[in-house]
Amino acid sequence: MTEFGSRQPSAWGIDVPGVAMSLPAGTNPIALTFDCCGGPGGDSLDEALVSALRDTGTAATFFLAGRWVQANPAFTEQLAADPLFEIANHGTVHQPLSVSGASAYGIAGTSDAGAVYDEIMGAQELIEEFTGTRPAYFRSGTAHLDDVAAEITRSLGLLVVNFNRNGDDGGTLDAAAVTDRLVGMEAGDILLAHSNRPSSGTAAGVAAALPILRERGMSFARLSEVLPAESEQD
Repeated sequence: MTEFGSRQPSAWGIDVPGVAMSLPAGTNPIALTFDCCGGPGGDSLDEALVSALRDTGTAATFFLAGRWVQANPAFTEQLAADPLFEIANHGTVHQPLSVSGASAYGIAGTSDAGAVYDEIMGAQELIEEFTGTRPAYFRSGTAHLDDVAAEITRSLGLLVVNFNRNGDDGGTLDAAAVTDRLVGMEAGDILLAHSNRPSSGTAAGVAAALPILRERGMSFARLSEVLPAESEQD
């Protein structure tokens, strides 16, 4: 990471250069992505949500943090083995990705380029250990990062994927609110919601929204089916 050591960021947030916020123009499906963040209050799997996706044959991508993987090795293997689903990287300990220690929602970000590398690759190696595959997509803890960190991520062969539809505000919304968020989705949208908070309204809200979206002609895809990975970018 020496080539990034002296670089100063010029952008910080969710939407910075090099981050995919939606699917390519002309894409018909929508991408449902669910974060498993780990840590206090976040080490569970919302099995009702997973069942709703499976029962309806709905494809989705799960972004797993390394600390969640360590707490849930069996669930990690089960999600990875299901052909409906795809596993992506959500960072090792769920930090915002920064080369200068910037914070988001009171969570301190990584301190420098070396810490950015560790936050990405620690989870990458854990996920490969438990699933046998290396993720192609990355989302930082809190989804915040700077432009230098995004460039580091791409140099490691991962595409940073955020979202243009927030489905559950970190797993804090009730089911009706989650449904309202989802039914407004359009072709090419990327949804962010959370699959590690079973006490939230996410599962019920998603389950209620899926048939409505299908009635509107929406279809669902894993990221790798609709979004070229970093290795495939021009």
